[in-house]
Amino acid sequence: MTTPIVLSLGELLWDMLPSGKRAGGAPVNFAYHAMKNGTEGWAISAVGEDELGDELIAKANEAGINTVIQRNAWPTSTVEVALKNGIPEYTIVKNVAWDHILYTRQLIDVVSKADAICYGTLALRSPETHATITELLKHAKPGAMKFFDINLRGDHYSKELIEELLGYATVFKINDEELLLLRDMFDIRGTSGEDASRWFIEEFNLDYVILTAGSAYSTIISRKGESSTVDTPHVTVNDTVGAGDSFSGTFTARILLGDSLSEAHRKAVNTAAFVCTQAGAWPEYPATMPDYLAEAGK
Repeated sequence: MTTPIVLSLGELLWDMLPSGKRAGGAPVNFAYHAMKNGTEGWAISAVGEDELGDELIAKANEAGINTVIQRNAWPTSTVEVALKNGIPEYTIVKNVAWDHILYTRQLIDVVSKADAICYGTLALRSPETHATITELLKHAKPGAMKFFDINLRGDHYSKELIEELLGYATVFKINDEELLLLRDMFDIRGTSGEDASRWFIEEFNLDYVILTAGSAYSTIISRKGESSTVDTPHVTVNDTVGAGDSFSGTFTARILLGDSLSEAHRKAVNTAAFVCTQAGAWPEYPATMPDYLAEAGK
C-alpha cells in the first residue's frame, strides 16, 4: 500500500501565545497530525517575504510537513492568542500573506495527487484565496476525502460560504458551539446533535459528520449508518490549541489507512487528549502514545 497523501489548504501562521510564538494554523495543524499518524502531510499556504516567513517555513520543514508555500509582499500572519483556563481566544490580523494565495499549475498538480484535502472557512475570507481554494477543490481526484473543518473565527464566515464549502465536502466537522449557530442558520432548531448531523449528511451528500463537544464527548456518524460516540478523557490541560485539528488529522489518516470508524475515532480522541497536555499545536509525539481512554476505563 502506498502512503496516503493528506493535504491542507489555507492559513499558516504564528500563534502568539503568552509563552511565546508557536507555528500553527488549523489546516497545517491537521496536516502535521495526519503525517504523525502514518500519512504524507502536505500544506499549501503563503507567507510574507520577511523574517517571520523564513522562520515559519523552516519550522514546518523541521516538523516534517511537506510545503508548497508562496512568498508575497504581504506580512506573514500572526494571531494573538489569549488563554483563559487553557482555552484559546484568537485575535486574527487581516490582510496577511495567506489572504493572497495565487492559483497556479503547481498547486493544481499537488491537489490532484492528494487522497484527502482539508480546508476551513477562515482562509476564504479574502476574494483572492477564496477563488484559489474553490478552484483547487475542483481538481481533487475522484474518491478523495474532502474534509471541511468549519473552524468559525470572528466574523470571517457567512451562510453562503458555509453552503458553498459543504458542496465540495465529503466530511464535515463542527463543535457543539458551532452547531448552536448552525441550527439557527439552517433552521434546524430543536434537533439533537445526532439528528442535526444526519440532516447535514442527507442535505449535502456527506460521508461523515463529526461533532465534538470539548471535554464532554465526540460523535461521528457515517452515511452508511454507523455511529461512534466516545467520552472525552480528562487530562491535565496545558492548552487546547490545535486539539481539534489533531483529532481531524488523526481520524483522516486512520480512515485512509484502513481503520474502522470506531478505531479511527478512538485514536483521534486519544491524540487530541495528548495535544491538550502539551504546549502548542505541533508537539513531538512520544515513542509510545499514552492510551488515555484505556486509563479512564473507556
